[in-house]
Amino acid sequence: MKSDNKNTKIDGIDKKILRFLMEDARKPVLEIARSIGISGAAIHQRLRKLEASGLLKGSKFIINPRAMGYTTMAYIGIYLDKAMSNPAAVKQLEKIPEVLECHYTTGNWSILIKILCKDNEHLMHVLNKEIQQIEGVSRTETFISLAQQIDRQITI
Repeated sequence: MKSDNKNTKIDGIDKKILRFLMEDARKPVLEIARSIGISGAAIHQRLRKLEASGLLKGSKFIINPRAMGYTTMAYIGIYLDKAMSNPAAVKQLEKIPEVLECHYTTGNWSILIKILCKDNEHLMHVLNKEIQQIEGVSRTETFISLAQQIDRQITI
């Protein structure tokens, strides 16, 4: 993720619009417009401006993984033989559908990933047969999430 260090300027109306949409991205624009006291066209114009600025990165439906049988969330710190292995390792990790996030980190690990599996047996398979088989991976350190306590976006 590249940062350009430019802050997008938003006013009170932009903040109200964003708060409505962060609460429910499917809320009708006209309903938001009535609540705020401006036209639907003005809402659309402001949303286009916010998207063009890079502040908004689209909208998406969020699938409940438990409804599909995925109950084991884990974070895995990956130690690589050399820093040069990072791009190649990330390319291999991208091929593993259970890997949800991948971050370069400071500290002992080269890479930290977030992984979602159906159960501990599935996690063990992905870890032993896929992640640890990637060239350059010297070892891993796994932390299983027992329960997620906070899930939120940045406050607007």
